[in-house]
Amino acid sequence: QVQLVESGGGLVQPGGSLRLSCTASGSIFSISVMGWFRQAPGKQRELVARIIDGGTPTYADSVKGRFTISRDNAKNTVYLQMNSLKPEDTAVYYCNAVLRTHQSLGTLSNYWGPGTQVTVSS
Repeated sequence: QVQLVESGGGLVQPGGSLRLSCTASGSIFSISVMGWFRQAPGKQRELVARIIDGGTPTYADSVKGRFTISRDNAKNTVYLQMNSLKPEDTAVYYCNAVLRTHQSLGTLSNYWGPGTQVTVSS
C-alpha cells in the first residue's frame, strides 16, 4: 500500500525556523496533490499549504509570507519551510497526498501521515 512519513518537527523559539519533510512510498503511480494540514488542541484540522503537480502553491492566509511549500516529484517528497514561527503555529502537522496507485489507476485516493508535533515557545 501507501505510506506517508513526516519528519522535522520539534520545539523552536518564536521567530525561529523549521523545515518539515514528508515522503510517500509504496505502490504509487502518480501524485496529484501534496500538502500540509495542522491541528492545534481543541481546534479543527486546517489546511496550511498545498501544491498541485505543475501548479501554483496555495497557502492559508495565516502563513502567507512565512511558510513555503515545495515538492520533489522524483522523490515523492513534499517540504514545508516555516520561518518567523509564532506560538499560534503550535500544532500537530499532517502530510497529505492525493494520488493514484498502480492497483487503482482510475481512482484518486487520499492519504495521511501520522503527524509531527511543532511547538513554538520560549
